[in-house]
Amino acid sequence: MTFLLTEDQEMLRETAMTFAREELPITHLRTLRNKGANGVDPETRQKLAELGFFGVIIPDEPGGEHFGLVGLGQILEAQGRTLAATPVMQTALIAASALQLGGSPAQQAEWLPKIAGGETTFALAMDESAHFNPLGVATEAERNGQGYTLNGMKRYVPDAHHADMLIVVARTFGEAGDRHGLSLFLVPADAKGVSIQALNTVDSHGAAHVTLEDVMVPEGALIGAADQGADVLEPVLDRAAIGQAAEMLGSAQAAFDMTLEYLQSRKQFGQLIGSFQGLQHRAAKMFTELEMTRSCVAAALSAVDEGKDNVAELASIAKARASDLVHLVSNECVQMHGGIGMTDEADPGLYMKRARVQEAMYGSASWHRDRYARLNGY
Repeated sequence: MTFLLTEDQEMLRETAMTFAREELPITHLRTLRNKGANGVDPETRQKLAELGFFGVIIPDEPGGEHFGLVGLGQILEAQGRTLAATPVMQTALIAASALQLGGSPAQQAEWLPKIAGGETTFALAMDESAHFNPLGVATEAERNGQGYTLNGMKRYVPDAHHADMLIVVARTFGEAGDRHGLSLFLVPADAKGVSIQALNTVDSHGAAHVTLEDVMVPEGALIGAADQGADVLEPVLDRAAIGQAAEMLGSAQAAFDMTLEYLQSRKQFGQLIGSFQGLQHRAAKMFTELEMTRSCVAAALSAVDEGKDNVAELASIAKARASDLVHLVSNECVQMHGGIGMTDEADPGLYMKRARVQEAMYGSASWHRDRYARLNGY
């Protein structure tokens, strides 16, 4: 099957690639890291808003530019190439998807235009342990006379240290591990009882632990039906996994290009190291894995926009393959650069560090392989 971009999507891709290359090169991440910015970059956020990147999956009516998830995937791939730290994943993909899939008309009318305009950023506060576990939520949401009271702690929440709003996954029924009983809530990051502990991460993108102590939210903060939050959360996480796979594809492509350039310029024993057959075989392996992963990501992105019934399976295939790919290519990038690849001044190490975070986000390769097996009754 051939996956082709529309003319508008192709233009969006070119714009995203140019913007990432000229405005967000790898040197930009180094500058942020050296300043201790921890991924916080208000100027880039404003530029992304001006380009309309926050509204690409939001229908035109609320104020967004509707290019579908295929279009957003091009932006994420472009940002992956330069390791750009932006709110696009959490806000333009995850929050916009959650509101479109489960938000009330009032919530959509209030928040989607603000997302599309870059006025408000979001963070999904879900995990409570060191590993991805969507159903392992113990944070309590107890109904009171005016809404709900939230108590619990969320670990490693990307963008929470600079988000305006949180989408908190809490339990209104049952115990950790149960699918039934999850509920999603809109919570202002500065609400009384919300404590945010910023984390300095290895990839310099930043994240935070979030503590909720008697946080009061009104009934209108509930996204979707009480106890049925998994029906919204699961397709949102499928989209997140696909979007992460698109970003990882971009990172792997950039690391591969960097490695190929080095193989074609570095000499050893009087020869270009790219002429050594052993290194040629390893480069060929990376190239074939890149092309296969590209097809998997394209299929998953298209499946969401076309409303296919196998999105979950394709999401797991794309994320598993992209995780393996970025692990392989980032390792090879460092190794083939030799000693220089181990230095902080060289870029290969930055790609390896980001790769390790990308692999874990929204489910590791092994998690998604297990899930794919369950979905298909194996």
